[in-house]
Amino acid sequence: MAETPDFEILVARHYEPLYQFAFSLTRDEAESCDLAQQTFCVWAAKGHQLRDASKVKTWLFTTLHREFLGARRRQKRFPHIELEAAALELPVISPDAISQLDAAQVLEALAHVDEIFQAPVALFYLQDYSYKEIAEILDVPLGTVKSRLTRGLGKLHQLLADTQNQPPKP
Repeated sequence: MAETPDFEILVARHYEPLYQFAFSLTRDEAESCDLAQQTFCVWAAKGHQLRDASKVKTWLFTTLHREFLGARRRQKRFPHIELEAAALELPVISPDAISQLDAAQVLEALAHVDEIFQAPVALFYLQDYSYKEIAEILDVPLGTVKSRLTRGLGKLHQLLADTQNQPPKP
């Protein structure tokens, strides 16, 4: 096995062309930076497995392209939805019903929301973290935080509306 190049030298040598390639794919500065960084993260984890050090550049570009394709697949499966756009799809809960809710009911309903949505909702509404802080805590992009909050709130509203529409237990 050939000696793997020093990580800092590798980044200095290949970051700019990788970023340019990513930008040509995404046309988005932040997403291009994320792709380039993710490529180097993959290199840090798996780069030692490369047998021919002369193929580093090819490996990096291939990895970036695979990360791009993976991100696009995830984006298709879980599209980013602005909260304002999704507001029309959310169930309507009357102000009277909201005033009758207590924290225990909300926490109980939150426990029934998918785990992937629980953390952003809890961090935003219970811990008062900003979108950016939540993105850092969960180590996900800002758009993902917004999307998960939107979906999580939708599910929480639906659960709370269903709870309010059920007859009281004897």
